[in-house]
Amino acid sequence: MPRRRIGFWYRFAAVICKPPLVVLIKRDWRGMEHIPAEGGFITVVNHNSHVDPFAYAHYQYNTGRVPRFLAKSGLFRKGFVGAAMRGTGQIPVYRESTDALSAFRAAIDAVERGECVAFYPEGTLTRDPNGWPMTGKTGAARVALQTKCPVIPVAQWGANELLPPYAKKPNLFPRKTHHVLAGPPVDLSRFYDREMTPEVLKEATEVIMAAITRQLEQIRGEKAPETPYDPRRERIEQRRRTQAQTKAQAQVQAQARAQARVQPQAQVRTEDRQAEGQSK
Repeated sequence: MPRRRIGFWYRFAAVICKPPLVVLIKRDWRGMEHIPAEGGFITVVNHNSHVDPFAYAHYQYNTGRVPRFLAKSGLFRKGFVGAAMRGTGQIPVYRESTDALSAFRAAIDAVERGECVAFYPEGTLTRDPNGWPMTGKTGAARVALQTKCPVIPVAQWGANELLPPYAKKPNLFPRKTHHVLAGPPVDLSRFYDREMTPEVLKEATEVIMAAITRQLEQIRGEKAPETPYDPRRERIEQRRRTQAQTKAQAQVQAQARAQARVQPQAQVRTEDRQAEGQSK
């Protein structure tokens, strides 16, 4: 997409956001050759800091193909934020929709118009203790299989060192480096002729997340865990641990109550024997 189509609002946002980003973080940006020069496509990006959407948007802005991020539809309705979201062409997601595909209709339309739609497939900041990508949600796969557009995996690292996940204060010194590495398109062609079932979407999402993780392994120079962190599995395990702990505590309390009942009875028997001995 030529820069003349970036538009006023995106240029205005760049004027505001780029100077502090340039001051706060150095750049190690690679893989821009994989960003398509024309046509609709998707980028899928890992998420490890509240700062990284701005840092990543800066990276892709410099390619000339500005990203259209997905955001909840309520942000588009009122005030300056709504005007900015609409003006920069961000994509509303209608989570209240009962049809999963309809919830991403605007994203599909944007891709079909030749736009770039940027997905954070994890759906939130990673909860992996070491910052690796988690299991992903199926939205990006759903749009990709519907449109058959290129899916570009992008890994980033460094914004999380400036502002760690869920931290309230940035770590400004020493100056951090924002590493970005875009890879070649993910091959999802084997899914194109299959029915878009939950199983197919899950499998395609795993392929997408694996591609992002491989890019991050190159940036970090180390191997990711064999099994990605799964928040749902972790919640189930945490629930089991809590239930087991509660059960163990109940057993201890029951034993303590039983022992408390036994001790007075034993004391009475002891006193009775002592009384009998004295009477003799």
